Amino acid sequence: MHRKAFAAAIAVAAVMGGAAISPAAAAPQAHAARQTPPTAEAVRQAIAGLPAADATAAQVRLGGQDGHWLGVSGEADIRTHQAPKGDERFRAGSITKAFTAAVALQLIDEGKLSLDGTVQQYLPGLLPANYPDVQVKQLLNYTSGLPSGDMPGDFDWQYQHRFTSYDHRELVQSGFGKPMEFAPGTQQHYTNIGYNVLGLLIEKVTGQSYEKQVRERVINRAGLKDTYSAGNDPQIHGRHTHGYQLDKGKLMDVSEWNQSVTWASGDLVTTTADLERFTTALFRGRVVPQPELKLMFQVPDVPAYGGGKAAYTSGLARIEMGGKTYYGKTGNRYGYLNGFAATENLSSTLVYSVNATDAKADVVHPTESRIIAAALGPVKKK
Repeated sequence: MHRKAFAAAIAVAAVMGGAAISPAAAAPQAHAARQTPPTAEAVRQAIAGLPAADATAAQVRLGGQDGHWLGVSGEADIRTHQAPKGDERFRAGSITKAFTAAVALQLIDEGKLSLDGTVQQYLPGLLPANYPDVQVKQLLNYTSGLPSGDMPGDFDWQYQHRFTSYDHRELVQSGFGKPMEFAPGTQQHYTNIGYNVLGLLIEKVTGQSYEKQVRERVINRAGLKDTYSAGNDPQIHGRHTHGYQLDKGKLMDVSEWNQSVTWASGDLVTTTADLERFTTALFRGRVVPQPELKLMFQVPDVPAYGGGKAAYTSGLARIEMGGKTYYGKTGNRYGYLNGFAATENLSSTLVYSVNATDAKADVVHPTESRIIAAALGPVKKK
């Protein structure tokens, strides 16, 4: 259910980005706005040639001090062969976590939640009695140690149950027959569990639905026009790219899918334009106030679970490419592979959505890799 680490994706992207990219026979559509960033042509080539075996469409936005650019490629719907225009909605996946973190950090600023407050304090009975105290800040930066819920991972089973609505509390508790993965605050493990617990916390301390809180505190505040929490509704409303999953040699349309299984960790529907607006509003302090905003740019000083260094902040990830430090988030659902990244001062921004035919594979996606490498440059040398 969780997206592979952004840092790992970047490392592979840099390797793949070093290879020559052959231009497509039919170049993807692109629309220039004001000055064009110097990386635009490389990104244009990175998304050329769609639809292809690994992806049916792509939308990319570049922004920052060097100008703005929108590029699209492929088919938004392979049945009608309709080309994307760049304003189509898509499932954002774990990018939702950045929105959830923003709500939680606002509530911390208002004193309705405390960074040092515990799940046991706010939601008594949710965690097993033998679990240690888990703090809100540990949910935010993936250091809680809580075990993930149990869900079948087979695509065929999930496809057959794609219209099922899940109870959020039951899903959270479904893995609590297992021991803690590690002592809270000692390691970082990127999973969905902490953010679904945050969804429950948000509802408890506000007395309102998670969806309403996200809408009022983030979507409306950032001026987003085409973003909403899907909840139990399996449809993507309005113009959107269709998502496809390659299964046994056949492309299955997976656009309609109940996202209650991901909820506060992954149910958002959005557009590349809205994600660009969100990034700008967030980084400029219009969504989360200081001093809480600084937590979205701080990686905890702990090792990553399974080895390596921690790479995630509260709601975002930190990556270093092309001699610059970027903060952003990726997200995937079946048929959709997305991401955004920006320097803290917004001098360089990237937003993309790829309709990958195997979006939840454990390997880094080639089209995504080419986009990141072309837009952000090689990995920063230590």
